[in-house]
Amino acid sequence: MLPVICFGEALIDMLSNRQPGDAADAPESFSRFAGGAPANVAVAIARLGGQSQMVGKVGADMFGDFIQRQMQQAGVDTSRLLSTSDANTALAFVSLDAAGERSFSFYRNPSADLLFAVDEWQPQWFEQTGILHFCSNTLTHPEITQATQAGVELASQAGWLVSFDFNLRHNLWPTGIADIERIRPFLSRAQLVKMSREEWLWMQQTGSETGLLDQLWQGQTRLLIVTDGSQPLQCFVRGQPPFELLPPEVATLDSTAAGDAFMGGLLFQLASQNIGSNQLAQFCENQADLQQALFFAARCGGYAAGNYGAFAAMPDQQQLAEWP
Repeated sequence: MLPVICFGEALIDMLSNRQPGDAADAPESFSRFAGGAPANVAVAIARLGGQSQMVGKVGADMFGDFIQRQMQQAGVDTSRLLSTSDANTALAFVSLDAAGERSFSFYRNPSADLLFAVDEWQPQWFEQTGILHFCSNTLTHPEITQATQAGVELASQAGWLVSFDFNLRHNLWPTGIADIERIRPFLSRAQLVKMSREEWLWMQQTGSETGLLDQLWQGQTRLLIVTDGSQPLQCFVRGQPPFELLPPEVATLDSTAAGDAFMGGLLFQLASQNIGSNQLAQFCENQADLQQALFFAARCGGYAAGNYGAFAAMPDQQQLAEWP
């Protein structure tokens, strides 16, 4: 079993208690849940029985303490989740529509997760072969971009598999629109890339689908996955024809962490089979094995979409086996 380091934001999701059919201007209350995309992935892996480690920074406040406890209870190694008094833990207010789809309002200017510094990475963290996972939310500001780059470089030099989930949130970027030129170099550094259909189309605004794939294949990327909710996901493997896979049907209650549950399920499959950087290409060449891993991941995503919250929506092996 390979260890998986998840780097980036650990924050508080303040989820709306609004019910379907409520008027848009009706009183609305919120409940706190620990979350953040890479933190969700770390919890998903741990609940499935994997070895996940969270690297990042939270505030020395009640919310940071809550996140630490919640992740530890899920089985995540938080010894590298640092605490600071220089900024508060980030908050994300999440309102849901009748279909369970989300809109976000972030309180993150700045927040503790943005203060993780280049020199806080430790080379000894990468002495054992493993997987590094991160998202685009650590690319929104120059300093945290530099810290992300330092972590990716350490992982790459150590021969780790690098996983990048777009998880794009335009409203986290200072201009309100993500800087595509800041993101592009990280695409080329990751062996595994995941995008939603919406993110895939946004990336193509500056070029064609063929051009984007050429960029990925010219870099380190071996596997690109494009998810589309309940619609078939697309899988692109370097040097092979693309294929689609239909995820299981699910009545969506809350899609907040479904993509992170999918990513956690996939990384758990790779880690449990000791698929590192050197083994990924051969693994992807066996379409049956790859499809099995993707369907497992899709089941994890479906389970999360059918349950409320982020950490709380991540299944363990028994829950997944009994679902739906």
